[in-house]
Amino acid sequence: MIRMRFGVAAVAVLAAVAGCSSTADESAPDNGAIMVFAAASLKTAFTELGEQFKTDNPGASVEFSFAGSSDLVTQLTQGAAADVFASADTRNMDKAADAGLLDGAPVDFATNTLTIVVAPGNPKGIKSFRDLAQSGLNVVVCAPQVPCGGATEKVEKATGVNLAAVSEESSVTDVLNKVTTGQADAGVVYVTDAAGAGDKVTAIAFPEAAEAVNTYPIAVLKQTGHKDLAQRFVDLVTGEAGQKVLAKEGFAKP
Repeated sequence: MIRMRFGVAAVAVLAAVAGCSSTADESAPDNGAIMVFAAASLKTAFTELGEQFKTDNPGASVEFSFAGSSDLVTQLTQGAAADVFASADTRNMDKAADAGLLDGAPVDFATNTLTIVVAPGNPKGIKSFRDLAQSGLNVVVCAPQVPCGGATEKVEKATGVNLAAVSEESSVTDVLNKVTTGQADAGVVYVTDAAGAGDKVTAIAFPEAAEAVNTYPIAVLKQTGHKDLAQRFVDLVTGEAGQKVLAKEGFAKP
């Protein structure tokens, strides 16, 4: 009888220990790494927020893949692994949603507006969007499927100006690079990219840009293996700290 009581007590103790262990495991912090697919125009802001994320979540890490939003959606629909997707427009986020890739509804977190960039000092004397259509001018824009390209098309329709671009790039950073390296006389990019280029370019604002403001949404992806961490990154971007960083880079609120 004494042995039996001891055995029952021992089992009870082991069960209690196991229960405590299980509870501890469930409450343990997620120390994994998440991958964020983000529009190229977000590179500077998100890189800074990535460092903040690691500070806020010791042991966790975040990696980024920056590219044109349309390219990112294509990669995701073809099976690329990622935890969060941040698009430079709602159209490409809708494509991800239609493909069943999202875990919940996306959240709008920023807006961006187009501007013209030219060589420092504006040697070609460009003053308006219409000036980009003048002969002998090498102009580069984003491809139509890329958010900045879709926005440029909206401005063309609003102004009745058709640009004979010498090239259509797959991301806004590629357009900027063409101008900063002297391969193009002018390019149409976001105000955030122009600001980030500093004195490498001169930016020329045009009122018609108000016809094509892009809204940026962000969402956790259904395939994530670190849902809590992925949501924490989304919360960082949409929260006060994230909004301050985005504002510093020239983004406006949605």
